Amino acid sequence: MNIKLITRQYTIFLFGLFVTAFGVAFITKALLGTSPISSIPYSLSLIYPKLSMGNWTIVFSILLIIFQIVLQGKSSNKLELFLQLIITFAFGYLIDLSMYCLRAFNPDIYVIQLISLVSGCAIIALGAYMQVIADVVMLPGDALVRALSKLLKREYGEIRVISDVTMSVIAGILCLAFLHKLSGVREGTIIAAFITGIIVKVYINKLKPLTNWLLPEKTVQTQPSTPISEDNFVLTISREYGSGGLMIGKLVAKILRIPYYDYELIRLAAQQSGYAEEFIREHEQMIDRPFLHELYARYTSAVNEDDNPVIEQIYHIEEQVIKELAARHSCVIVGRLANYILRDHKNGLHVFVNADIMTKIKAICKKDNLPPEFAQRKIARIDIERANHCRYFTHRQWGRSNYYDLVLNSSRYGIKGSARIIVQAVKQALK
Repeated sequence: MNIKLITRQYTIFLFGLFVTAFGVAFITKALLGTSPISSIPYSLSLIYPKLSMGNWTIVFSILLIIFQIVLQGKSSNKLELFLQLIITFAFGYLIDLSMYCLRAFNPDIYVIQLISLVSGCAIIALGAYMQVIADVVMLPGDALVRALSKLLKREYGEIRVISDVTMSVIAGILCLAFLHKLSGVREGTIIAAFITGIIVKVYINKLKPLTNWLLPEKTVQTQPSTPISEDNFVLTISREYGSGGLMIGKLVAKILRIPYYDYELIRLAAQQSGYAEEFIREHEQMIDRPFLHELYARYTSAVNEDDNPVIEQIYHIEEQVIKELAARHSCVIVGRLANYILRDHKNGLHVFVNADIMTKIKAICKKDNLPPEFAQRKIARIDIERANHCRYFTHRQWGRSNYYDLVLNSSRYGIKGSARIIVQAVKQALK
């Protein structure tokens, strides 16, 4: 046990807790509504002002801890719940202290209120960033979302959105019922909900040197293990479903006498992650609702890696596998966004294989023993999944020619002809 590291983590966490509490108070003083997680305590403090917002935060957080115990039963982590209880009281008192420090700050011009709101979001995000990098314990609201996501087997981001909407609605109902107006929930609640997570991620990306300086013991573990030698030539092949990209890749690898990887990547990813191969195969490109995935990704502030969407966990595992293979030797890699992952590797060639629809239908009918209409539907579905997957992780348009060194139509050249063209392009690139 590294006592110095643990002490530093808790110091960073507690400072982040204070910063978060100050941010909550700053947003609240803007009088445009507060953050979703604080909306119920704030509304209750307006309804029954004998208890401060900080005290109501403590009461509400204790209820959330009890809810976790009910959900988890005997599997509850007693130490984690005890730590949540301690920080609940600390957080509540820090909110009251912050409100006291800001007692003279009462903006009444709408523009100033908006500026105060955004500033408060930035302050909360800074506190959240510190809590995330400290990685010691979660606030009860975040911990409950994690417990619910595991219990319901749903993505953390999805449950986070539902939780925040539910809390905001409850706070709104309380205000309307007792105050006859929406005092605790306003436009600021929505703004805070959407921009805070984005700002947290900006901090995490831009403040990596600070993170490394604060917690060097933890960040060393995340450094890339093996650099990719420029002596290793890597050919990546992206392809439309049914275009014959797999067969072309295998043939090219055979001619060039270098290793070939496609489904083998799933096995290697399974070994690294502990996921079953079948699970990875089913989930590695499953973005059937890209808008919602993008919403959850932007909305949710940074969380523990285990709370990231499964598709993101799988992508990062496959990303590491691809980089390790490229570092090991020259090879051909088909699919898995390898062209994007290895975009900075100079000694490589990135190919996209397409085909006309009749060629693809014929190939899938033969491969999967399907009637033409079912084959066409399957082709359309898988190509859409690949396009969504590409857009989600790369923000690029799948199949767009300027992202590849070579785009060819296998309907025109056939499997062998396409392979010969690629081999010739490889030889030209290696000159």
